[in-house]
Amino acid sequence: MNLDLDRCYDALKARDTRFDGRFFVAVRSTNIYCRPVCPARTPLKANVDFFIHAAAAERAGFRPCLRCRPELAPGLAPMDAPDRVAQLAAQRIEAGDLDVGGTEALAASLHLSSRQLRRVVEQSFGVTPVELAQTRRLLLAKQLLTDTRLPMGVVAQAAGFGSVRRFNHLFASRYGLAPGQLRQRGRDEVTGESFELRLGYRPPLAWVPLLRFLGGRGAVGVEAAQEGRYLRTVVIGDHQGWLVVAPIKGVSAMQVTLATSLLPVLPQVLARLRRTLDLDANAPVIDAHLAADPRLADRVAATPGLRVPGAFDGFELALRAILGQQVTVKAATTLFGRFARTFGVAIVTPHPALTHLAPRAEAVAQASSQQLIDLGLTSRRAETVRRMALAVADGTLSLEPVADPEAVMTAMQALPGIGPWTAHYIAMRALRHPDAWPDGDLGLLHALNLSSHRELRAAADPWRPWRSYAALHLWNAAAAGG
Repeated sequence: MNLDLDRCYDALKARDTRFDGRFFVAVRSTNIYCRPVCPARTPLKANVDFFIHAAAAERAGFRPCLRCRPELAPGLAPMDAPDRVAQLAAQRIEAGDLDVGGTEALAASLHLSSRQLRRVVEQSFGVTPVELAQTRRLLLAKQLLTDTRLPMGVVAQAAGFGSVRRFNHLFASRYGLAPGQLRQRGRDEVTGESFELRLGYRPPLAWVPLLRFLGGRGAVGVEAAQEGRYLRTVVIGDHQGWLVVAPIKGVSAMQVTLATSLLPVLPQVLARLRRTLDLDANAPVIDAHLAADPRLADRVAATPGLRVPGAFDGFELALRAILGQQVTVKAATTLFGRFARTFGVAIVTPHPALTHLAPRAEAVAQASSQQLIDLGLTSRRAETVRRMALAVADGTLSLEPVADPEAVMTAMQALPGIGPWTAHYIAMRALRHPDAWPDGDLGLLHALNLSSHRELRAAADPWRPWRSYAALHLWNAAAAGG
Protein backbone atom coordinates (compact mmCIF):
# COMPACT_ATOMS: atom_id res chain seq x y z
CA MET A 1 0.00 0.00 0.00
CA ASN A 2 1.48 3.37 -1.02
CA LEU A 3 1.65 6.10 1.60
CA ASP A 4 1.49 9.83 0.93
CA LEU A 5 4.72 10.96 2.62
CA ASP A 6 3.69 14.59 2.99
CA ARG A 7 0.33 13.68 4.50
CA CYS A 8 1.91 11.16 6.85
CA TYR A 9 4.43 13.72 8.07
CA ASP A 10 1.69 16.30 8.60
CA ALA A 11 -0.25 13.74 10.65
CA LEU A 12 2.89 12.99 12.64
CA LYS A 13 3.51 16.66 13.41
CA ALA A 14 -0.10 17.07 14.53
CA ARG A 15 -0.09 13.75 16.42
CA ASP A 16 -3.38 13.11 14.64
CA THR A 17 -5.18 10.25 16.37
CA ARG A 18 -7.10 9.43 13.18
CA PHE A 19 -3.93 7.85 11.80
CA ASP A 20 -2.96 5.85 14.86
CA GLY A 21 -2.45 2.28 13.67
CA ARG A 22 -2.88 3.20 10.02
CA PHE A 23 0.83 3.74 9.57
CA PHE A 24 4.04 3.73 11.60
CA VAL A 25 6.94 6.16 11.47
CA ALA A 26 10.54 4.90 11.61
CA VAL A 27 13.35 7.25 12.63
CA ARG A 28 16.63 6.38 10.95
CA SER A 29 18.79 8.29 13.43
CA THR A 30 17.54 6.18 16.36
CA ASN A 31 16.59 2.98 14.52
CA ILE A 32 13.20 3.05 16.32
CA TYR A 33 9.66 3.01 14.93
CA CYS A 34 6.71 4.77 16.57
CA ARG A 35 3.03 5.40 16.32
CA PRO A 36 2.11 8.77 14.73
CA VAL A 37 0.80 9.86 18.15
CA CYS A 38 4.13 9.33 19.91
CA PRO A 39 4.77 12.17 22.43
CA ALA A 40 8.50 12.27 21.62
CA ARG A 41 9.93 15.27 19.79
CA THR A 42 8.99 15.25 16.10
CA PRO A 43 11.95 14.04 14.02
CA LEU A 44 13.15 15.82 10.91
CA LYS A 45 11.31 14.84 7.76
CA ALA A 46 14.58 13.83 6.12
CA ASN A 47 15.19 11.26 8.89
CA VAL A 48 11.93 9.30 8.74
CA ASP A 49 10.37 6.48 6.76
CA PHE A 50 6.72 5.45 6.89
CA PHE A 51 5.36 1.89 6.94
CA ILE A 52 1.81 0.58 6.62
CA HIS A 53 2.34 -2.10 9.26
CA ALA A 54 4.59 -2.62 12.28
CA ALA A 55 5.89 -5.82 10.67
CA ALA A 56 7.17 -3.85 7.67
CA ALA A 57 9.08 -1.50 9.99
CA GLU A 58 10.59 -4.46 11.81
CA ARG A 59 11.50 -6.14 8.53
CA ALA A 60 13.48 -2.99 7.69
CA GLY A 61 15.42 -3.34 10.95
CA PHE A 62 13.63 -0.89 13.25
CA ARG A 63 12.79 -1.58 16.91
CA PRO A 64 9.48 -0.62 18.61
CA CYS A 65 9.40 2.55 20.69
CA LEU A 66 9.25 1.95 24.44
CA ARG A 67 7.40 5.22 24.96
CA CYS A 68 4.41 5.13 22.59
CA ARG A 69 4.34 1.29 22.52
CA PRO A 70 3.33 0.24 18.98
CA GLU A 71 1.69 -2.90 20.41
CA LEU A 72 -1.11 -0.65 21.73
CA ALA A 73 -1.95 0.83 18.32
CA PRO A 74 -5.47 0.11 16.98
CA GLY A 75 -5.79 -2.33 14.12
CA LEU A 76 -7.23 -1.89 10.66
CA ALA A 77 -10.82 -0.73 10.46
CA PRO A 78 -13.13 -2.75 8.16
CA MET A 79 -12.72 -0.39 5.20
CA ASP A 80 -9.06 0.58 5.68
CA ALA A 81 -7.27 -2.27 3.92
CA PRO A 82 -6.85 -1.88 0.15
CA ASP A 83 -7.44 -5.58 -0.42
CA ARG A 84 -10.21 -7.38 1.44
CA VAL A 85 -8.46 -10.75 1.30
CA ALA A 86 -5.26 -9.26 2.71
CA GLN A 87 -7.27 -7.59 5.46
CA LEU A 88 -9.03 -10.83 6.37
CA ALA A 89 -5.72 -12.66 6.42
CA ALA A 90 -4.19 -9.99 8.68
CA GLN A 91 -7.15 -10.26 11.07
CA ARG A 92 -6.83 -14.04 11.22
CA ILE A 93 -3.08 -13.80 11.82
CA GLU A 94 -3.66 -11.22 14.56
CA ALA A 95 -6.01 -13.71 16.24
CA GLY A 96 -3.28 -16.38 16.19
CA ASP A 97 -4.63 -18.58 13.39
CA LEU A 98 -1.21 -19.02 11.79
CA ASP A 99 0.09 -20.40 15.09
CA VAL A 100 -2.56 -23.11 15.03
CA GLY A 101 -2.85 -24.33 11.46
CA GLY A 102 0.04 -22.80 9.53
CA THR A 103 0.08 -20.95 6.21
CA GLU A 104 -1.50 -23.72 4.15
CA ALA A 105 -4.52 -24.02 6.44
CA LEU A 106 -5.02 -20.24 6.58
CA ALA A 107 -4.77 -19.97 2.80
CA ALA A 108 -7.25 -22.81 2.29
CA SER A 109 -9.76 -21.17 4.65
CA LEU A 110 -9.60 -18.06 2.46
CA HIS A 111 -9.94 -20.18 -0.73
CA LEU A 112 -6.39 -19.35 -1.81
CA SER A 113 -3.15 -21.20 -2.40
CA SER A 114 -0.31 -20.40 -0.02
CA ARG A 115 1.45 -18.60 -2.90
CA GLN A 116 -1.60 -16.41 -3.54
CA LEU A 117 -1.91 -15.63 0.16
CA ARG A 118 1.71 -14.55 0.35
CA ARG A 119 1.34 -12.36 -2.73
CA VAL A 120 -1.77 -10.47 -1.58
CA VAL A 121 -0.38 -9.91 1.93
CA GLU A 122 2.97 -8.66 0.59
CA GLN A 123 1.23 -6.32 -1.86
CA SER A 124 -0.84 -4.75 0.91
CA PHE A 125 1.54 -4.74 3.89
CA GLY A 126 5.02 -5.19 2.46
CA VAL A 127 5.71 -8.37 4.46
CA THR A 128 4.89 -12.07 4.29
CA PRO A 129 2.16 -13.75 6.38
CA VAL A 130 4.88 -15.40 8.50
CA GLU A 131 6.47 -12.01 9.17
CA LEU A 132 3.10 -10.58 10.16
CA ALA A 133 2.62 -13.42 12.62
CA GLN A 134 6.14 -13.08 13.98
CA THR A 135 5.68 -9.37 14.69
CA ARG A 136 2.32 -10.05 16.29
CA ARG A 137 3.91 -12.58 18.65
CA LEU A 138 6.78 -10.26 19.53
CA LEU A 139 4.57 -7.26 20.21
CA LEU A 140 2.15 -9.28 22.33
CA ALA A 141 5.10 -10.66 24.30
CA LYS A 142 6.45 -7.12 24.71
CA GLN A 143 3.08 -6.02 26.08
CA LEU A 144 2.91 -8.92 28.53
CA LEU A 145 6.45 -8.21 29.69
CA THR A 146 5.65 -4.54 30.22
CA ASP A 147 2.20 -4.81 31.78
CA THR A 148 2.31 -8.04 33.80
CA ARG A 149 4.52 -10.06 36.14
CA LEU A 150 3.89 -13.32 34.28
CA PRO A 151 6.90 -15.67 34.14
CA MET A 152 8.92 -15.74 30.92
CA GLY A 153 7.73 -19.23 30.03
CA VAL A 154 4.10 -18.20 30.38
CA VAL A 155 4.70 -15.05 28.29
CA ALA A 156 6.37 -17.06 25.54
CA GLN A 157 3.53 -19.58 25.41
CA ALA A 158 0.74 -16.98 25.55
CA ALA A 159 2.33 -14.97 22.71
CA GLY A 160 2.51 -18.07 20.49
CA PHE A 161 6.17 -19.09 20.70
CA GLY A 162 6.97 -22.78 20.70
CA SER A 163 9.74 -22.46 23.28
CA VAL A 164 11.33 -19.99 25.66
CA ARG A 165 14.65 -20.41 23.89
CA ARG A 166 13.13 -19.44 20.54
CA PHE A 167 11.37 -16.50 22.18
CA ASN A 168 14.54 -15.23 23.87
CA HIS A 169 16.59 -15.53 20.69
CA LEU A 170 14.07 -13.80 18.41
CA PHE A 171 13.34 -11.04 20.92
CA ALA A 172 17.04 -10.26 21.40
CA SER A 173 17.90 -10.45 17.70
CA ARG A 174 14.96 -8.29 16.60
CA TYR A 175 14.87 -5.73 19.42
CA GLY A 176 18.42 -5.75 20.70
CA LEU A 177 17.15 -6.43 24.22
CA ALA A 178 16.85 -9.42 26.48
CA PRO A 179 13.17 -9.89 27.42
CA GLY A 180 13.93 -9.33 31.09
CA GLN A 181 15.20 -5.81 30.36
CA LEU A 182 11.61 -4.64 29.87
CA ARG A 183 10.77 -5.74 33.39
CA GLN A 184 11.02 -3.52 36.43
CA ARG A 185 12.75 -5.04 39.42
CA GLY A 186 10.82 -7.75 41.15
CA ARG A 187 10.13 -11.45 40.98
CA ASP A 188 8.14 -12.89 38.08
CA GLU A 189 4.93 -14.45 39.26
CA VAL A 190 1.45 -15.42 38.20
CA THR A 191 -0.60 -12.88 40.10
CA GLY A 192 -3.50 -14.98 41.37
CA GLU A 193 -6.47 -15.68 39.14
CA SER A 194 -6.12 -12.72 36.79
CA PHE A 195 -3.83 -10.30 34.98
CA GLU A 196 -4.29 -6.95 33.25
CA LEU A 197 -3.57 -5.60 29.77
CA ARG A 198 -4.37 -2.50 27.77
CA LEU A 199 -6.09 -2.29 24.39
CA GLY A 200 -5.71 0.90 22.38
CA TYR A 201 -8.30 2.57 20.15
CA ARG A 202 -8.68 5.65 17.95
CA PRO A 203 -10.62 8.32 19.82
CA PRO A 204 -13.31 9.36 20.25
CA LEU A 205 -15.13 6.42 21.82
CA ALA A 206 -18.75 6.76 22.96
CA TRP A 207 -18.43 4.27 25.81
CA VAL A 208 -21.72 4.94 27.62
CA PRO A 209 -23.97 4.12 24.61
CA LEU A 210 -21.83 1.10 23.76
CA LEU A 211 -22.05 -0.23 27.30
CA ARG A 212 -25.79 0.47 27.42
CA PHE A 213 -26.34 -1.49 24.21
CA LEU A 214 -24.28 -4.49 25.33
CA GLY A 215 -25.59 -4.49 28.89
CA GLY A 216 -29.21 -4.09 27.85
CA ARG A 217 -29.00 -7.15 25.62
CA GLY A 218 -26.75 -9.24 27.85
CA ALA A 219 -27.85 -12.60 29.18
CA VAL A 220 -27.99 -12.99 32.94
CA GLY A 221 -25.00 -15.04 34.01
CA VAL A 222 -23.06 -14.66 30.75
CA GLU A 223 -22.40 -10.92 30.56
CA ALA A 224 -23.19 -7.74 32.44
CA ALA A 225 -22.62 -4.00 32.56
CA GLN A 226 -21.74 -2.76 36.03
CA GLU A 227 -20.23 0.50 37.32
CA GLY A 228 -19.04 1.56 33.87
CA ARG A 229 -17.47 -1.84 33.12
CA TYR A 230 -18.31 -4.64 30.69
CA LEU A 231 -18.02 -8.18 32.09
CA ARG A 232 -18.49 -11.52 30.40
CA THR A 233 -17.60 -15.20 30.55
CA VAL A 234 -15.41 -16.68 27.82
CA VAL A 235 -15.09 -20.13 26.28
CA ILE A 236 -12.71 -20.86 23.39
CA GLY A 237 -12.07 -24.52 22.66
CA ASP A 238 -11.36 -26.19 25.98
CA HIS A 239 -10.39 -22.96 27.72
CA GLN A 240 -12.84 -21.16 29.99
CA GLY A 241 -12.63 -17.93 31.94
CA TRP A 242 -13.89 -14.38 32.25
CA LEU A 243 -12.92 -10.80 31.50
CA VAL A 244 -13.72 -7.27 32.64
CA VAL A 245 -13.06 -4.16 30.56
CA ALA A 246 -13.39 -0.41 31.15
CA PRO A 247 -11.91 2.75 29.60
CA ILE A 248 -8.85 4.36 31.18
CA LYS A 249 -9.46 8.01 31.98
CA GLY A 250 -7.31 10.40 29.97
CA VAL A 251 -5.85 7.67 27.73
CA SER A 252 -7.11 6.22 24.44
CA ALA A 253 -7.00 2.70 25.81
CA MET A 254 -9.13 0.15 27.63
CA GLN A 255 -8.05 -1.66 30.79
CA VAL A 256 -8.77 -5.37 30.47
CA THR A 257 -8.66 -7.83 33.35
CA LEU A 258 -8.61 -11.48 32.27
CA ALA A 259 -8.62 -14.83 34.01
CA THR A 260 -5.21 -16.49 33.81
CA SER A 261 -6.97 -19.61 32.50
CA LEU A 262 -7.34 -17.75 29.17
CA LEU A 263 -3.59 -17.29 28.63
CA PRO A 264 -3.31 -20.25 26.20
CA VAL A 265 -5.84 -18.55 23.88
CA LEU A 266 -4.92 -14.93 24.61
CA PRO A 267 -4.57 -13.76 20.97
CA GLN A 268 -8.04 -15.12 20.16
CA VAL A 269 -9.56 -13.53 23.25
CA LEU A 270 -8.08 -10.12 22.53
CA ALA A 271 -9.11 -10.25 18.86
CA ARG A 272 -12.69 -11.15 19.82
CA LEU A 273 -12.81 -8.43 22.45
CA ARG A 274 -11.60 -5.81 19.97
CA ARG A 275 -14.41 -6.87 17.62
CA THR A 276 -17.01 -6.87 20.39
CA LEU A 277 -16.14 -3.29 21.33
CA ASP A 278 -15.36 -2.22 17.73
CA LEU A 279 -12.04 -0.80 18.92
CA ASP A 280 -10.49 -0.70 15.45
CA ALA A 281 -13.14 1.58 13.95
CA ASN A 282 -11.83 4.78 12.37
CA ALA A 283 -14.42 6.86 14.18
CA PRO A 284 -13.48 10.34 12.86
CA VAL A 285 -13.73 9.17 9.25
CA ILE A 286 -17.06 7.45 9.83
CA ASP A 287 -18.49 10.38 11.80
CA ALA A 288 -17.46 12.90 9.14
CA HIS A 289 -19.12 10.86 6.40
CA LEU A 290 -22.41 10.44 8.26
CA ALA A 291 -22.52 14.00 9.64
CA ALA A 292 -22.51 15.34 6.07
CA ASP A 293 -26.20 14.33 5.94
CA PRO A 294 -28.40 16.83 7.85
CA ARG A 295 -30.63 13.96 9.01
CA LEU A 296 -27.73 12.51 11.01
CA ALA A 297 -25.62 15.57 11.78
CA ASP A 298 -27.12 16.32 15.20
CA ARG A 299 -27.10 12.67 16.22
CA VAL A 300 -23.43 12.27 15.27
CA ALA A 301 -22.52 15.49 17.08
CA ALA A 302 -24.29 14.22 20.22
CA THR A 303 -22.38 10.90 20.28
CA PRO A 304 -19.03 11.18 18.46
CA GLY A 305 -17.22 7.90 18.28
CA LEU A 306 -20.32 5.71 18.44
CA ARG A 307 -19.36 2.09 17.75
CA VAL A 308 -21.22 -0.88 16.33
CA PRO A 309 -21.25 -3.49 19.12
CA GLY A 310 -19.85 -6.72 17.79
CA ALA A 311 -20.08 -10.28 19.02
CA PHE A 312 -17.71 -12.44 21.01
CA ASP A 313 -19.10 -15.50 19.27
CA GLY A 314 -21.06 -15.64 16.02
CA PHE A 315 -23.43 -18.41 17.05
CA GLU A 316 -24.18 -16.71 20.35
CA LEU A 317 -25.14 -13.50 18.52
CA ALA A 318 -27.24 -15.32 15.92
CA LEU A 319 -29.10 -17.18 18.66
CA ARG A 320 -29.83 -13.90 20.44
CA ALA A 321 -31.06 -12.33 17.19
CA ILE A 322 -33.48 -15.19 16.50
CA LEU A 323 -34.76 -15.21 20.08
CA GLY A 324 -35.36 -11.47 19.74
CA GLN A 325 -37.63 -11.75 16.73
CA GLN A 326 -41.01 -10.09 17.38
CA VAL A 327 -40.44 -9.78 21.15
CA THR A 328 -39.08 -7.03 23.37
CA VAL A 329 -35.37 -6.75 24.17
CA LYS A 330 -36.13 -7.68 27.79
CA ALA A 331 -38.04 -10.80 26.73
CA ALA A 332 -35.19 -11.81 24.42
CA THR A 333 -32.57 -11.49 27.18
CA THR A 334 -34.78 -13.57 29.49
CA LEU A 335 -35.03 -16.29 26.84
CA PHE A 336 -31.29 -16.29 26.23
CA GLY A 337 -30.71 -16.57 29.97
CA ARG A 338 -32.77 -19.77 29.96
CA PHE A 339 -30.69 -21.09 27.07
CA ALA A 340 -27.46 -20.29 28.94
CA ARG A 341 -28.64 -22.13 32.05
CA THR A 342 -29.92 -25.10 30.02
CA PHE A 343 -27.24 -25.53 27.35
CA GLY A 344 -24.34 -23.54 28.75
CA VAL A 345 -21.87 -24.66 31.40
CA ALA A 346 -21.76 -23.32 34.94
CA ILE A 347 -18.51 -21.54 35.83
CA VAL A 348 -17.09 -20.16 39.07
CA THR A 349 -15.78 -16.58 38.80
CA PRO A 350 -14.94 -13.81 41.27
CA HIS A 351 -17.86 -11.81 39.83
CA PRO A 352 -21.34 -12.77 41.08
CA ALA A 353 -22.90 -11.59 37.80
CA LEU A 354 -20.92 -14.17 35.79
CA THR A 355 -22.11 -17.72 36.40
CA HIS A 356 -22.47 -19.46 33.01
CA LEU A 357 -20.73 -19.85 29.69
CA ALA A 358 -22.75 -19.07 26.59
CA PRO A 359 -24.30 -22.13 24.92
CA ARG A 360 -22.45 -23.66 21.99
CA ALA A 361 -23.99 -24.60 18.67
CA GLU A 362 -23.28 -28.30 19.21
CA ALA A 363 -25.25 -28.38 22.47
CA VAL A 364 -28.28 -26.56 21.05
CA ALA A 365 -28.21 -28.65 17.86
CA GLN A 366 -28.68 -31.83 19.92
CA ALA A 367 -31.81 -30.47 21.62
CA SER A 368 -35.23 -31.72 20.60
CA SER A 369 -37.87 -29.31 19.36
CA GLN A 370 -39.89 -29.98 22.51
CA GLN A 371 -36.95 -28.98 24.72
CA LEU A 372 -36.75 -25.68 22.90
CA ILE A 373 -40.50 -25.14 23.09
CA ASP A 374 -40.38 -25.80 26.83
CA LEU A 375 -37.96 -22.87 27.16
CA GLY A 376 -40.60 -20.54 25.80
CA LEU A 377 -40.27 -20.73 22.01
CA THR A 378 -43.01 -21.24 19.47
CA SER A 379 -42.70 -24.39 17.39
CA ARG A 380 -41.65 -22.36 14.33
CA ARG A 381 -38.98 -20.45 16.23
CA ALA A 382 -37.74 -23.67 17.82
CA GLU A 383 -37.25 -25.12 14.34
CA THR A 384 -35.37 -21.99 13.23
CA VAL A 385 -33.04 -22.21 16.24
CA ARG A 386 -32.46 -25.93 15.74
CA ARG A 387 -31.73 -25.61 12.01
CA MET A 388 -29.39 -22.67 12.53
CA ALA A 389 -27.51 -24.50 15.31
CA LEU A 390 -27.14 -27.59 13.11
CA ALA A 391 -25.79 -25.51 10.22
CA VAL A 392 -23.19 -23.84 12.45
CA ALA A 393 -22.27 -27.09 14.21
CA ASP A 394 -21.66 -29.02 10.98
CA GLY A 395 -19.76 -26.14 9.37
CA THR A 396 -22.17 -25.37 6.54
CA LEU A 397 -22.80 -21.90 8.00
CA SER A 398 -19.86 -19.76 9.12
CA LEU A 399 -20.66 -16.82 11.38
CA GLU A 400 -17.08 -15.65 11.78
CA PRO A 401 -16.14 -12.12 10.66
CA VAL A 402 -13.82 -13.44 7.94
CA ALA A 403 -16.79 -14.84 6.01
CA ASP A 404 -18.23 -13.00 3.02
CA PRO A 405 -21.21 -11.09 4.48
CA GLU A 406 -23.35 -11.20 1.33
CA ALA A 407 -22.89 -14.95 0.95
CA VAL A 408 -23.62 -15.59 4.62
CA MET A 409 -26.74 -13.42 4.57
CA THR A 410 -28.01 -15.37 1.55
CA ALA A 411 -27.29 -18.67 3.32
CA MET A 412 -29.02 -17.52 6.49
CA GLN A 413 -32.15 -16.48 4.64
CA ALA A 414 -32.34 -19.96 3.12
CA LEU A 415 -33.05 -21.24 6.64
CA PRO A 416 -36.69 -21.23 7.75
CA GLY A 417 -37.65 -18.25 9.89
CA ILE A 418 -34.69 -16.00 9.06
CA GLY A 419 -35.54 -12.96 6.99
CA PRO A 420 -33.60 -9.91 5.79
CA TRP A 421 -33.75 -8.03 9.11
CA THR A 422 -32.25 -10.90 11.10
CA ALA A 423 -29.63 -11.61 8.43
CA HIS A 424 -28.50 -7.99 8.27
CA TYR A 425 -28.46 -7.64 12.05
CA ILE A 426 -26.25 -10.72 12.37
CA ALA A 427 -24.00 -9.45 9.56
CA MET A 428 -23.73 -6.08 11.29
CA ARG A 429 -22.60 -7.51 14.61
CA ALA A 430 -21.22 -11.03 14.15
CA LEU A 431 -19.66 -10.58 10.70
CA ARG A 432 -18.54 -6.98 11.40
CA HIS A 433 -20.09 -5.79 8.12
CA PRO A 434 -19.92 -1.97 8.23
CA ASP A 435 -22.62 -1.54 5.59
CA ALA A 436 -25.37 -3.85 6.84
CA TRP A 437 -28.78 -2.21 6.87
CA PRO A 438 -31.76 -3.94 8.54
CA ASP A 439 -34.32 -1.91 6.63
CA GLY A 440 -37.22 -3.90 8.01
CA ASP A 441 -36.64 -2.27 11.39
CA LEU A 442 -39.60 -0.25 12.64
CA GLY A 443 -37.35 1.81 14.89
CA LEU A 444 -35.40 3.07 11.89
CA LEU A 445 -38.61 3.94 10.07
CA HIS A 446 -39.90 5.92 13.03
CA ALA A 447 -36.57 7.66 13.63
CA LEU A 448 -36.64 9.06 10.09
CA ASN A 449 -40.42 9.61 9.97
CA LEU A 450 -40.79 7.39 6.92
CA SER A 451 -43.71 5.17 5.98
CA SER A 452 -42.20 2.42 3.82
CA HIS A 453 -39.16 0.21 3.74
CA ARG A 454 -38.49 1.29 0.16
CA GLU A 455 -38.19 4.88 1.38
CA LEU A 456 -35.90 3.70 4.17
CA ARG A 457 -33.55 1.94 1.75
CA ALA A 458 -33.37 5.03 -0.44
CA ALA A 459 -32.78 7.30 2.54
CA ALA A 460 -29.84 5.20 3.71
CA ASP A 461 -28.08 5.01 0.35
CA PRO A 462 -25.92 8.15 0.92
CA TRP A 463 -24.59 6.60 4.13
CA ARG A 464 -22.78 3.78 2.33
CA PRO A 465 -20.35 2.21 3.21
CA TRP A 466 -21.17 2.96 6.87
CA ARG A 467 -24.89 2.16 7.11
CA SER A 468 -24.33 -0.06 10.15
CA TYR A 469 -23.05 2.97 12.04
CA ALA A 470 -25.96 5.07 10.82
CA ALA A 471 -28.38 2.47 12.20
CA LEU A 472 -26.63 2.62 15.59
CA HIS A 473 -26.91 6.41 15.65
CA LEU A 474 -30.65 6.21 14.99
CA TRP A 475 -31.21 3.45 17.56
CA ASN A 476 -29.06 5.22 20.12
CA ALA A 477 -30.94 8.49 19.73
CA ALA A 478 -34.21 6.63 20.33
CA ALA A 479 -32.77 4.85 23.39
CA ALA A 480 -31.50 8.16 24.79
CA GLY A 481 -34.85 9.83 24.15
CA GLY A 482 -33.54 12.04 21.36
